[in-house]
Amino acid sequence: MKIYTKTGDDGTTGLFNGQRVAKYNDRVEAYGTIDELNSIIGIAISFLNSDTPNTNMEISSNKENLNLLISNLKTISNLLFNLGSDLATPINPKPKFEVPRITNEQIELLENWIDTYDESLEKLKNFILPGGSNAAAFLHQARTVCRRAERLIVKLSIENELNPNSVIFVNRLSDYLFTAARYCNVNKGIPDVIWEKV
Repeated sequence: MKIYTKTGDDGTTGLFNGQRVAKYNDRVEAYGTIDELNSIIGIAISFLNSDTPNTNMEISSNKENLNLLISNLKTISNLLFNLGSDLATPINPKPKFEVPRITNEQIELLENWIDTYDESLEKLKNFILPGGSNAAAFLHQARTVCRRAERLIVKLSIENELNPNSVIFVNRLSDYLFTAARYCNVNKGIPDVIWEKV
């Protein structure tokens, strides 16, 4: 199968139900932003795979925590692919094939991970700026793109019936990514970047 199909040369793209829409369509903007978000998470994972903890703490414990983070992010990457399919397939008319859609259980999974990471983090007393380790910086960038995706999905939902879990999932995911960035830094022995009034 060839990578290029030429079917989009007229500025349109196909949804999973066969309908063709403009490439600037709100639905395409939404799942395209999810794709962008997934790419940034891939960058964060690549840094997590190549970096080692920079700390005087027990390195094996930190490495285990970072491996947990990598595993969770890989799961999220797969879930984002599902979310893209979810957004690219209108609810009505009902598709003739099974579409992976975001579930309440997957939202709860994010919440459980947030709670687990939070146990090893100091309570927030200041605003945190993006930065710290390379992986954490990209997780912060992923968080901001996730918020943009959320805005686009909410906008799309005004005139389109969507899986209601899609909005909840990206809302929770942005919280997860913020917590994951802090969790990454603490396990690398690198402090968060604290906002200073200037």
